Amino acid sequence: MLGNLLSGVLTLLYKFLISLSRAQKSVILMALDLFWVCVAFSLSQLLMSPFPENITMLWQNAWYLAILLPVGALVIYVVGLHRIKLNAYGMNDMVNTGALAVIVGAAGYAASFLQIGAHPPVGGSFIAFAMFFIVLSVTGRMLLLNLVFTLFRRNQNRKRVLIYGAGQTGQQLAAALMTDDEFEAECFVDDDPALQKLSIRGLRVYSPREINDIVKQYDIDRIVLAMPSTSHATRMRLAKGLNNVGCEVLGLPSFAEMVVRGEETQQAAPVKLTSLLGRSALATELPTSAEPYKGKTILITGAGGSIGSELCRQVLAFQPSKLVMLDHCELSLYNVGREIDEICGETAIALELGSIVHEDFIDEVISEHGIQVIFHAAAYKHLPLVEENSLEGLRNNVLGTRIVADAARRAEVERFILVSTDKAVRPTSIMGSSKRLAELVVQDLATRSVSTRYSMVRFGNVLGSSGSVIPLFEKQIRHGGPVTVTHPDVTRFFMTVSEAVRLVLLAGTFSRGGDVFVLDMGKPIRIVEVARKMIETAGFSVRDKLNPEGDLEIEFTGLRDGEKMHEELLIGSDMLTTPHPKILRAQEKSLSELEMANALQELRRAVENRDKALANAVLHKWVEAYSEETRETAEADVS
Repeated sequence: MLGNLLSGVLTLLYKFLISLSRAQKSVILMALDLFWVCVAFSLSQLLMSPFPENITMLWQNAWYLAILLPVGALVIYVVGLHRIKLNAYGMNDMVNTGALAVIVGAAGYAASFLQIGAHPPVGGSFIAFAMFFIVLSVTGRMLLLNLVFTLFRRNQNRKRVLIYGAGQTGQQLAAALMTDDEFEAECFVDDDPALQKLSIRGLRVYSPREINDIVKQYDIDRIVLAMPSTSHATRMRLAKGLNNVGCEVLGLPSFAEMVVRGEETQQAAPVKLTSLLGRSALATELPTSAEPYKGKTILITGAGGSIGSELCRQVLAFQPSKLVMLDHCELSLYNVGREIDEICGETAIALELGSIVHEDFIDEVISEHGIQVIFHAAAYKHLPLVEENSLEGLRNNVLGTRIVADAARRAEVERFILVSTDKAVRPTSIMGSSKRLAELVVQDLATRSVSTRYSMVRFGNVLGSSGSVIPLFEKQIRHGGPVTVTHPDVTRFFMTVSEAVRLVLLAGTFSRGGDVFVLDMGKPIRIVEVARKMIETAGFSVRDKLNPEGDLEIEFTGLRDGEKMHEELLIGSDMLTTPHPKILRAQEKSLSELEMANALQELRRAVENRDKALANAVLHKWVEAYSEETRETAEADVS
């Protein structure tokens, strides 16, 4: 009962404190300091003579408060004593408070001499008054500070942090976390035996041998390595050794480094993506044309993804009248919507949350907004996941594309551009086959469309996109390795997000109907070379047979199910030129209207009946080069 009452009082006090404005807090500190003036004066008078004479002296000199209080209030206001609040970072404010307290006492005492007929107290009482006021003013603020911190911690569900390193950086971090909304420091760990079992800033220092017990005892959520003076390699090895303690491990540079060097203090410095291409970047070489998009109402499906979000950004430069962003992921759509809303200018923005497999929803979006151009970037693209969830991958990538593309034809949308992938060329995976079937769907509609121009854009791996190797390698490097590569000889075509999106935009301007556009991306790149370059750019060396003392190891895991050793961009050898020499148009076979109808009917039946065997049979039947032989070839490459 008493505990519940106390808890309720503390909660009300916390709500009261956080509701106060800065001016109200200053008034409270002013009132508190004036109260300490009275207390300090009374104590100084009682100290000057023995009892009971001191009581008589106190009453005789009590009228000096009429001088001290207004003078003290004036001086407090002028020197700003009521605006000084102690914090968690050191003694500077305590010194400032004490110095200003002396000024208040001196001003009040001097004012007493100016009063006609006044008999000021003896000089010793002034010294006593000043000392009492200093102690009371500073102590009062410290008590308030501890009260606020206690109430703050009690009402915040913060994550617990163990700080590895009790030096200057660790202490600064502990002080900073005292008022953090999300994290709180629980204790230190340090290799120095002289620091162990001490308390620094109220936190106990433990030995590294006790980490496992500490994590369980304090329910630690995160370990922060606050040892900026040690080498990167040492920190990385230490972080790797702590991976089994059951919580996240992060490194921290010194605060001085962060100020002086800024982003350069990151443990794994981000590699410039263009340096991984093995060729010059083409983003600036690719032309732009605003004519097909200026003043149009544009729909981008998959707007929350890597390609979709970059499409949103670049399309805005063409000043469309309205940009409609569609995605089935609420968080992704919210994030890209918030970003685009800040830079949209006069372009109207609309967010549509839903899936492309719902035909009524797609028809409603196109009709309601009067869509004129569609960029279809929505797809499941993570190869192993689609391999394991083949029916949903086919439903989304094939049937969903058919729904959006057919709705565009019915609504007489001017342009429809499909974002495809090099994995659609002679595919050995469900994901690649689903994208090839999506291409065949668009090619089929292009032969029967009068008003809508259909085109497809096929490109390789996009550097830095979600699910690509670059974010994976960066994470593995941050955590001390190993960096995993499927096979030492595996290669891929790479392009930047900017190049990919520029190609998509150009495809809409070059399209004549049913075109497949590809970008000349030079020679394919070995993935192991990408991993090696990222490790070295991060400031580490590769550990292998030639360099057994290196920092990070590259580990080969073997090709995943459905993964090819080498990707291709073209099914056939026939290529047509376009207005730009780096962009080519592929001539490829397509299914007839009857064949496409049969393929989609069989695929729908397989998806609705959850029949994976039938779905696989559909792919073998209708997707060229998708067969067990191609799978066996890929597996033979590995061996």
